[in-house]
Amino acid sequence: MANTVVITGGTAGIGLATAEKFAREGWNVGVVARHEGRLAEVEVRLRGLGARAVAVKADVADRDQVDAAADRIAREFGPIDVWVNNAMSTLVSPAGEIAMDEFRRVTEVTYHGQVFGTLAALRHMRPRGRGAVIQINSVLGIRPFPLQSAYAGAKAAALGFTNALRAELDHEGVAVSLSTIFLPAVNTPQFGGWARNRTGRRQIAPNPVYDPRLCANAVFFTALHPRRDVWVGRTTMMASVLQRLWPNVGDLQARSGWEGQLSNEPMPELPGNLFEPGPGSAVIDGPFSDQVLGSRHTFVTSRQRDIAVIGGIGGLAVAAAALVGALRRR
Repeated sequence: MANTVVITGGTAGIGLATAEKFAREGWNVGVVARHEGRLAEVEVRLRGLGARAVAVKADVADRDQVDAAADRIAREFGPIDVWVNNAMSTLVSPAGEIAMDEFRRVTEVTYHGQVFGTLAALRHMRPRGRGAVIQINSVLGIRPFPLQSAYAGAKAAALGFTNALRAELDHEGVAVSLSTIFLPAVNTPQFGGWARNRTGRRQIAPNPVYDPRLCANAVFFTALHPRRDVWVGRTTMMASVLQRLWPNVGDLQARSGWEGQLSNEPMPELPGNLFEPGPGSAVIDGPFSDQVLGSRHTFVTSRQRDIAVIGGIGGLAVAAAALVGALRRR
């Protein structure tokens, strides 16, 4: 019997790349999103890859809709093995120019959407005593940049929720894994006009820019080999290390993020997909394919980090012991 994965925001970009990856690997795939036309397109597309697929219309900011989507997919395929919280919304704007309903909407989709998705997944996984929930986060959840205050705040909240819930599940002895995958700049339709933008200039993806399929590979790896944290691309790992060791330097670096996210091309305000789904068909790639790095396997897991840290501590201990021995022989 094939395993089942549910992917929110699965009709474009990273979500669609992930859905296709699982479909090619023989999984049953449930996709949750808002745009009916893309949902129908993706369902046909995934079935064309040989998978059993169902696409469900739901707004992840509505808990009842998320619960109903989970129940429908479980009725269709049986137990849910992996749930990927990928849906997000954002806007590019100075914080003082963001309306309260915009802050609220980004939070409801990007943070509450992960909360509701996780709780729906646990409702199905907890009785079976197994399963994996994968949270798609961002380098901005580690090292916030200007013009991204609403999104960075929501991602930081999602990370705090995930870490607190992991401790609760450990305390209760519930064998459901919670993993967070931190992403760099990725070439998705977000940069093609889906992000609300009121800067008066076109948003660009700051280099280095990564392939959505790299992110999909990281998600699939994590589904099979659960890890606490996974960093995709060298920029996310570097940002994580810098934020922990020397956050003031990270602040200095972030100053360049304002201009680094904007081209000189003027443009009118974009409404984006904040309150309504973005236009267009189901596509994976955004407008910066010529900048994308070629590798689809550049990600680091917390286990690799832990091995490096333990190795470093061991090396220091050996060096310290050798120094003490040398001093005693004097």
